[in-house]
Amino acid sequence: MKAKILIVEDQFVEANFLQLILKKAGYQVCKIARSVPEALAVIEKETPLLVLLDIHLNGPLTGIDLAKILREKNIGFVYLSANSDQQILKAAGATRPYGFLVKPFREKEVLVMIDVAVSSQQQNQELVEKDGKGNKNQSGSDALDFLIGESPNFLEVIDHVKVVAPSETSVLILGESGTGKELIARAIHLLSSRNQKPLTVVNCGALPVGLIESELFGHEKGAFTGASDKYVGKFEQADGGTVFLDEVGELPLDLQVKFLRVLQEQEIEPIGGKKKKINIRIIAATNRNLDEEMSIGRFRIDLYYRLSVFPILLPPLRERKTDILPIASYFLFRNAQRQNKDINGFSDAAAQAMLTYNWPGNIRELENLVERAVLLTSGKIITSILPVANSVKRNYVPDTASLKTMDENERDHIIKVLESCNWKIFGEGGAAEILNINGSTLTSRMKKLGIEKKVILK
Repeated sequence: MKAKILIVEDQFVEANFLQLILKKAGYQVCKIARSVPEALAVIEKETPLLVLLDIHLNGPLTGIDLAKILREKNIGFVYLSANSDQQILKAAGATRPYGFLVKPFREKEVLVMIDVAVSSQQQNQELVEKDGKGNKNQSGSDALDFLIGESPNFLEVIDHVKVVAPSETSVLILGESGTGKELIARAIHLLSSRNQKPLTVVNCGALPVGLIESELFGHEKGAFTGASDKYVGKFEQADGGTVFLDEVGELPLDLQVKFLRVLQEQEIEPIGGKKKKINIRIIAATNRNLDEEMSIGRFRIDLYYRLSVFPILLPPLRERKTDILPIASYFLFRNAQRQNKDINGFSDAAAQAMLTYNWPGNIRELENLVERAVLLTSGKIITSILPVANSVKRNYVPDTASLKTMDENERDHIIKVLESCNWKIFGEGGAAEILNINGSTLTSRMKKLGIEKKVILK
């Protein structure tokens, strides 16, 4: 018998439709609840593994209120909603659901989501139970030495790393650029049972579109023009270990299908070769909003659900104020040692400047600025950390008077081409040929832009 699921939905028709889908698929379904008090009573009696939860319910309490309680009880949940209000969706997303099912429901999408959510919740419960029994990796402290920070939101990230690392679960690391996503992936790998095998890092955003498939899946000799030798792809290179796919949101849609097969079947198919089994763990990361990418069709919803079994959200540095100076000090002493300099710390002014700065580039920007400051400092204390460029940018007012509109630039370019060919529009050597457009199109653009044909006197 499959997992037990509770539906919390105040709309009778939709609740019963979901119940039919779930029962048909073999799931156990609890008594339908239409309000938060009803749901809590059912949970107390039947203990579901997963809750399908509408945001708007009967009574003063919402589904978001119930979600917070479910989180404390370690019960997984998926939101049911037709709501497009961004503030409400943001508040719902902050409760960390396994996903959203958008009304009207489609049976296939419902079952894919439920399958992933149930699997994720079962693994999560197993991990929590193991962690509670003191099942800890002996190399844990060493593996986390390079993760610096004591702020509450970063300590929560560390806790998640410790929970998920010993499992085989796929992890999706989210966060702004420069927040340290690769370091978190490395920590997960080092705390896992795969730590004696390679961690293979692939930056999907840095690979040319035409080479991504070959780089990931490999190719056989002669598979395409220029394939003079066999190439073993990153997935196969990492066999037995972990693959960290950075900027996974940059993967083209056609490769997302093949990547989904890697996740589901642990199977690859090199270009020009045969399918082969591999044994890898996938950790992915992105700074993109994948919800938006899915809504405009740039990221597959089924791949998202497979990747986001265990999402970890890294906070930006501006939300880790208490960690800024310890991280800066780490970079200071590391770079001072490299440069063979005797630098002991930061002045009060430099420290205050770091604490008040917004850090749009996050930890990567801090690292670069500290390295620069070490190179420029001749004494034992760094007195200035932020470059002058930052204050220049704040005070800089662009000269908008010299800027032109798109139409103005187009008009100038067309006139310049016309003058180069003595205002000849049609035929060989004419402006239309030079601009690579139809002659009638050019005359139409000239009329719209107020360009009058000049008569050249001979």
